[in-house]
Amino acid sequence: MSAGGLQAWLERWLRIPPPPRPPAGSPDSIRVFRAAPGFYRYQLLRWGGGQLGAAWGLVAGFSALAWLPELPYGWLLRWAELVGVAAFLLQLPFTLLLVKVDVDYRWYVVTDRSLRIREGVFRVREQTMSFANVQNLAVRQGPLQRLLGIADLRVRTAGGGGKEDPGTGEGSANLHLGTFRGVADAEGIRDVVLERLRRHRDAGLGDPDEEPDPAEPCGGPILEAARLLLTEARALRREIAGGP
Repeated sequence: MSAGGLQAWLERWLRIPPPPRPPAGSPDSIRVFRAAPGFYRYQLLRWGGGQLGAAWGLVAGFSALAWLPELPYGWLLRWAELVGVAAFLLQLPFTLLLVKVDVDYRWYVVTDRSLRIREGVFRVREQTMSFANVQNLAVRQGPLQRLLGIADLRVRTAGGGGKEDPGTGEGSANLHLGTFRGVADAEGIRDVVLERLRRHRDAGLGDPDEEPDPAEPCGGPILEAARLLLTEARALRREIAGGP
């Protein structure tokens, strides 16, 4: 079976869902971003490092067993060694293909009102964030990412508490933090989101950090509703007390 056929079989076996539907917003404003080719190379390097670590662990384990005295059931240890080597070799093409599939099925969709992030293969994780709740955008880039020409764009919404997610954040349960991982133009995407965020707030929501104008009445309809509620509460108290 060719590599393409094996990947197609793996995608069917994993039952990977179709591309995500765009979040709320104007159809004309939809922008779709994907992970860059450099992110695939980045993940390959991480995969290779993990495999080298596993191979070193096998060699170290076999070396330690060689120093042990002959045991009554030493043949079981030799069989365990063979099984370990066979399992290591068999998982190599499978996990290598998973790296490619994981990169291919990352989606970052932005509209004029919200954004949607989907990632994951075995466990698909999809986040939808409204611009009304977005509080912070940050570009993160490590030395290796800089060398490969990629970066991460982190989007934080209200309620995140300002805490950083541990490690790369893969599979993180933090629903207030979304990441455009491994994109080629993280700063350009940030500018797109900032511009749409500004337009969204200028359309009527306002800037949450904007100081209120002391010359204008504060509250509007909310203040009027509070005054009405206070009047009704006073009337109810007088009726219960039997007053005029």
